[in-house]
Amino acid sequence: MPAIQIVILLLFILLLLCLSALIFFFKKNLNLQEKLDQERNLSTELKVELSRQQTLLQEENNNHQEKLKILDDSRLLMAAEFKNLANEILEQKSKSFTESNKQNIESILKPLSEKIQGFEKKVEDTYDKESKQRFSLEQQIKQLQQANVQISQETLNLTNALKGENKTQGVWGEFILERVLEKSGLKKGSEYEVQVSLKDGDGNTKQPDVIVRLPENKDIIIDSKVSLSAYEKYSNEDDEKQKDLYLKQHLSSIRSHIKGLSDKNYQNLEGIRNLDFVMMFLPIEAAFTLAVQHDNKLFLDAFEKNIVIVCPSTLLATLRTIQNIWRYEQQNNNAMEIAKSAGKLYDKFVLFLQSLDDLGASLDKAQRSYDTAYNRLQTGHGNLVNSVQKLQELGARTSKKIPSKLLDEDLLVDDSHSGVGTNGDNNHKDGNELKNKISGESESSHDD
Repeated sequence: MPAIQIVILLLFILLLLCLSALIFFFKKNLNLQEKLDQERNLSTELKVELSRQQTLLQEENNNHQEKLKILDDSRLLMAAEFKNLANEILEQKSKSFTESNKQNIESILKPLSEKIQGFEKKVEDTYDKESKQRFSLEQQIKQLQQANVQISQETLNLTNALKGENKTQGVWGEFILERVLEKSGLKKGSEYEVQVSLKDGDGNTKQPDVIVRLPENKDIIIDSKVSLSAYEKYSNEDDEKQKDLYLKQHLSSIRSHIKGLSDKNYQNLEGIRNLDFVMMFLPIEAAFTLAVQHDNKLFLDAFEKNIVIVCPSTLLATLRTIQNIWRYEQQNNNAMEIAKSAGKLYDKFVLFLQSLDDLGASLDKAQRSYDTAYNRLQTGHGNLVNSVQKLQELGARTSKKIPSKLLDEDLLVDDSHSGVGTNGDNNHKDGNELKNKISGESESSHDD
């Protein structure tokens, strides 16, 4: 009987050991499952952010394609119109232009041709630049992912060196912020400024870490806040109760930073333009993720105070977007300048066409005046050429003679019959014949 009890006792102890092992493995499985869920959530957030960036890139590419198509169509249309108008004008007026007129036209058209070539070159340069920037943007997205991993790793490597030194932590946070700004592509001094001293309405001096300038006279302030002490203790602690305590201290530290940043009232500083919100930069990715995961209201509570919490990856993505906004702003300004130059070129070309029309009208008027004067000189009864020629026939001494093509045929026939010369040898003809010629000239004049 005692042997049976011993066996039962051993079986009971074995059963307890099995249950303990099952409970241990179940808890371990739960912990592993929780970590796996956290990693999946983080991966989902990164995929959503990447998808949003890719969608934004596609929309921007579509907008650029439409703008470039409009510019190309305008360039081709204007070039065709310029060519057709120039050819038509030159065909109509080329026969009446003299060599000097051709030189004048060439001197007028040369600047116009140079401006057209300059306009075409500017459009081609803009298209080439746009293609390169699209390719560069794709490369920058890949570099963004690599930079996020590198920054996170470097941040974790520096954690141990920054324990307990608040001032050192602040300097380190500003250093990380400066590196993110350098990787963003923004221009220091024009698109962002660092450690600018500004005065508020009460005359107190405040110094935000970074002021990011935006188009349309808007600004964003970025302040670096490092909450490292409690997070470091949380990461190195194995006891769950102590970890919960350090986690609460970590969240309390971040909320304290949010309240302090809100109380600074950066929107009242002189020199700040249309400040919509302030970015609170947490340089440690893992600390930021831990806080957001365990305090669902943290981000919303900060946003209600016009504060946005960012880490290196989200800040870099935001700054890249701002850099693209600046780039598109500059491209739009260039497009407006091109359109303005094209308008001025068109106006000058219209004035040139008007000048050509005026020149053609003047040439036509001069031609008509010339024809009228020439006709009065050569044709008709009593014209000036025949009258002057009769003076020679009447005996005037001359050393030159009028070309025969300018004289009337009837007068030439009379001259051949009468034998009148041009050297004055017939001056001794009898007086009656001379009187008849004079009387005949008088009668013809009266007839006219």
